[in-house]
Amino acid sequence: MKNVKAYRRASSAAASVTKDNVLATVFHGDCFDLLRSMPDHSVDMIVSSPPYCMGREYESDNDLATFKASHESLVPQLTRVLRDGGSLCWQVGWHVKNAILTPLDYLVYAEFAKQQEMVLRNRIIWTFGHGLHCANRFSGRHETVLWFSKGRTYDFDLDAVRILQKYPGKTHSRGPKKGLPSGNPRGKNPGDVWAIPNVKANHIEKTDHPCQFPVGLVHRLIKALSKRGSLIFDPFCGVASSGVAALIEGRRFLGRNFAMNTSQSD
Repeated sequence: MKNVKAYRRASSAAASVTKDNVLATVFHGDCFDLLRSMPDHSVDMIVSSPPYCMGREYESDNDLATFKASHESLVPQLTRVLRDGGSLCWQVGWHVKNAILTPLDYLVYAEFAKQQEMVLRNRIIWTFGHGLHCANRFSGRHETVLWFSKGRTYDFDLDAVRILQKYPGKTHSRGPKKGLPSGNPRGKNPGDVWAIPNVKANHIEKTDHPCQFPVGLVHRLIKALSKRGSLIFDPFCGVASSGVAALIEGRRFLGRNFAMNTSQSD
């Protein structure tokens, strides 16, 4: 696609998103190099699922100290590049080592809480039906998304993500509203527990990536928390599921990845 660019130079990647004919940019390189090249308040929304430091083949470390240290450096930079009123959605799961489980969203929240302008709006539970079967504890079937806004005002389009009412067409049975719809005819708020299949072997979205972010999850976030034409930034975009969702909804995309399959620019 001529409107999708890939770069190995951070400054070129950061500059490309200002061009009218570029819909999506992917940078192959160090996340901090890209962030240092990005101006203050330059993105409308940040959404990502960072490495969990669990020793997977695409991770260099598997200890909590590395996870904490990376976020101590990362969070101030993410806050800086996010515009006032923008949203950040950070999806994480669990760290397990020596049979000891640590919920990573606790550690993430502690770092973002240091940024006075970042306000936690929701802790969304993403639940799914498949995963590792545990023998010595209950099998994990959920992860979390922390949604922060930068400042007290923010974009939130509930109508864009309403779901079917439990009882469509139900009406009030008595009182002054008798016969009128008892629920919003446009649908209901999806709540903060989302049942969305994770990407496993037979999933239609499955690629070679060992821990893939489902398009459906980030799609709902982007629809609700950004506007058409907004710039969506994913500093750990993997197979760019967030980029797919952004382009579907008429947004622009900037992502950082470890590998590139598209034609590369300098």
